[in-house]
Amino acid sequence: MAAAAAKARPAVLRHAGAVLAVTARFDPSAPNMARVYGHWLGGKDAFPADRGEADRLLAIYPPLRDMVRENRAFIAEAAAWAAGQGISQFIDLGAGLPVRPSVHQAVRAVMPTARVAYVDIDPVVLSHARALLVTNDGVTAVAGDLGSPEAVFTDPELRAVIDPAWPVCVILGAVLHFMPAGTAREVTAGYARLLAAGSCLVISVAHFDDERISKELAEEYTAAEWHNHPRADVASFFGGLDMVGPGIGEAQTWRSWQTTPVWRRRNGHVLAGVGRVPGPGTGGGSR
Repeated sequence: MAAAAAKARPAVLRHAGAVLAVTARFDPSAPNMARVYGHWLGGKDAFPADRGEADRLLAIYPPLRDMVRENRAFIAEAAAWAAGQGISQFIDLGAGLPVRPSVHQAVRAVMPTARVAYVDIDPVVLSHARALLVTNDGVTAVAGDLGSPEAVFTDPELRAVIDPAWPVCVILGAVLHFMPAGTAREVTAGYARLLAAGSCLVISVAHFDDERISKELAEEYTAAEWHNHPRADVASFFGGLDMVGPGIGEAQTWRSWQTTPVWRRRNGHVLAGVGRVPGPGTGGGSR
């Protein structure tokens, strides 16, 4: 059911903690969100159209650039935490264009033998990932639709580095706000069913308290439909999992050792959390 829903909507990918729509061909005259986010992070690949789009989005909500950076930092911290728990396998879904720190850089600083699969559907993104990220020692880039959990987990290229019989950390960073809540729940439940006990699901979602800001941003960025999921919906994406630390919190302030979330006083948030698959072996384990 989730796979059918995924085919009905635009395919979306994450770059640096945000989402871009798949484009059929390279077109520097049209804004590309991968380049927009790279521009916000200090990248040098943006064209005038990308810089113009970045400026228009920031004019609507100036802290948007900070939210992108906060999300990226959360992904790196959550992945490193999972590595510290003994998890040695990571799947970064909708991985997007390469950024630093990459997931494998973050986790290998904790566990040098960690294995990472970057999954994306955009051939341009995959080309960059294979050129800049893939190594011969357990890091790969795989073509796949994150909305089809079983297809992702049975892909031969992914299975060459990921063994689902052992705990895996699955990352869905800033992609689920481009799905209706029901579809997002189906997708996350699909991954949870495929994960061994002790595995982790890392999720982050942009949210705006002021619906007016949400609508203005959605009107400016029309490449994919955006959903302003409330905290209750984001919590439901972790159905059946044991929440780590503060549960659903702010990406910038999320820490695994916290017992309650720390919220920032602003309209825009990156709602973030980590859930673990319960059962024997929840202390983690290495492949």
